Amino acid sequence: MNIEGQVAFVSGGGSGLGEATAKHLAAAGCKVGVMDINGEAAENVANTIEGSWASCDVSSSKSTEEAFSKLSSSIGMPRIMVACAGVATGAKLVTKESTATPLEKFSKVIEINLIGTINCMRLAAAEMTKLEPLVEGERGVMIGTASVAAFEGQIGQCGYSASKGGIASMTLTLARELARDGIRVNAIAPGLMNTPMTSGLPDPVRESLISSTLYPKRLGESDEYANLVQHICENLFINGSVIRFDGALRLAPK
Repeated sequence: MNIEGQVAFVSGGGSGLGEATAKHLAAAGCKVGVMDINGEAAENVANTIEGSWASCDVSSSKSTEEAFSKLSSSIGMPRIMVACAGVATGAKLVTKESTATPLEKFSKVIEINLIGTINCMRLAAAEMTKLEPLVEGERGVMIGTASVAAFEGQIGQCGYSASKGGIASMTLTLARELARDGIRVNAIAPGLMNTPMTSGLPDPVRESLISSTLYPKRLGESDEYANLVQHICENLFINGSVIRFDGALRLAPK
């Protein structure tokens, strides 16, 4: 796909990987719709890239439908959907007091990360099917954000690993389903990234995480993630893939 002039929606676009992706795609010539639960953050990013924005809770069908309607009316239906909205809340099954952890600790992260991704993709796919096909019949591309925790979840990452594992496992399923409509579906599984989720960690913890990365010995940068998003969009033969993006990291149990 030649992405110049195409419409791209980015969930979680108000910060971190989503913000970098929104700015990168805009710089490459896309018309970008920024969605974020933090409406002020979404608006700020959209203003810097001359895009559109919408406040959006991806775990809510109503909120996300309203956001899609607003963005589609403003800049058009998307050919590119990048789902970056997510949280990294952790919890063990059993507390230190030997009581069962409240179910909401797990259901919330799954609702936001996994259901939120499905929510965005169902709406994006429905709009993409109405678009005129491009070269080789392509109508659009959707990219989910999984995690290396989908494959090597650490202790205390039950809900998070389940949510990201769901994104990874549904990628090929959706690619198969939507192939007849010329819609590609892929996912990126980042390792340790330099985002707001990790910026608040104490230096010793950050250094410990970095030491587990094989090469290069550092955190991944949001701009590098955004570069990969662009390549996936432009490379028609990447479909149904979950791409690890982690400097050969393999997470230890804790």
